[in-house]
Amino acid sequence: MDYVRGIFKARPNRFIAEVEVGGQLEIAHVPNTGRCRELLVEDAVVWLKPSDNPNRKTKFSLHFVENNGVLVSLYSQQANGIVYDAIVDGKIIELSGYSRHQREKTVDNSRIDIYLENSNDDSCFVEVKGVTLIIDGEARFPDAPTERGVKHLKELIKLKKEGNRCVVFFLIQHPAGNFFRPNWENDPVFSETLNEAYANGVEILVYKCDNQLDGIEVIPESLDFDLGQCFADGVVDD
Repeated sequence: MDYVRGIFKARPNRFIAEVEVGGQLEIAHVPNTGRCRELLVEDAVVWLKPSDNPNRKTKFSLHFVENNGVLVSLYSQQANGIVYDAIVDGKIIELSGYSRHQREKTVDNSRIDIYLENSNDDSCFVEVKGVTLIIDGEARFPDAPTERGVKHLKELIKLKKEGNRCVVFFLIQHPAGNFFRPNWENDPVFSETLNEAYANGVEILVYKCDNQLDGIEVIPESLDFDLGQCFADGVVDD
């Protein structure tokens, strides 16, 4: 089903957006719990996926928003599938060599996004985070405090200490992002825990995706990151 063009008007709560479609005000589901304040501004062009489910409360889901002339993917749950397909297709060199690929592996009280295994029973757990917040060309995560994200990092630390390979995969879903840094200002707890995870051997991978209305694909080239805090004057605290 094709996308429908709309004009963003308001976001009464984190799940709902008011959009103008064909001159009519419609209600759309927002599949992203982040704030997205720098993206969802009044009169921004958005692209919606219509629903044919008569039992749904909303007629549309908001998938893309135009920002500075580029498409930004807001469907955060889609990030997992995009990364999974890229791994299976061999586009993520660091995660090649695994013969078994599984989505959503349950571990204790958490579900890790992707589980990989090879013929030698070497295992790898991959947690995916979609990133849409861009500040001066830097992708920052999260754009709102995330207790769930902290929980996942602690689970990866535990799994790593048990002898597994563990990876946090940041997928930049905004074309303007070319570098990654944790968002210390918005969520110091997540940022500190990410540093703890890295110090304990949890790997960090950063990639960007190419967003088109006819499909989204990972660009097969890893990007750099810095886990230190960036202050207003540009000084980095290592």
